[in-house]
Amino acid sequence: MNIQRAGSQASMQGPEDWFTGTVRIDPLFQAPDPARVGGATVTFEPGARTAWHTHPLGQTLIVTAGVGRVQRAGGPIEEIRPGDVVWFPPGEKHWHGAGPKTAMTHIAIQESLDGKAVDWLEHVSDEQYGD
Repeated sequence: MNIQRAGSQASMQGPEDWFTGTVRIDPLFQAPDPARVGGATVTFEPGARTAWHTHPLGQTLIVTAGVGRVQRAGGPIEEIRPGDVVWFPPGEKHWHGAGPKTAMTHIAIQESLDGKAVDWLEHVSDEQYGD
């Protein structure tokens, strides 16, 4: 058994290569081998969002605060709220982030395949994000 104590892992700023706007990542867990699941709490300030990306084994988001947005490639932008759970299947190109006037926090859970949990792509433009 392992207990990961609250506050034992440092928060970090979301890298500009992966995000637009102000984003804070708070690591939650990374299971040791042979398990491959990891998770983090991610907080997006208003207008902040991920770049387009995919996950080799999919991703689950659990919205815990605020109002945000998600979109899969070719689909409409969907509003998400606390209590919503979003599943992106393996390889599905998508983005997620805050609403234009509200922050949003979610827990992100994904598995790694051959040591990789995400493939980052191009940034979501202001036009794609909308107002």
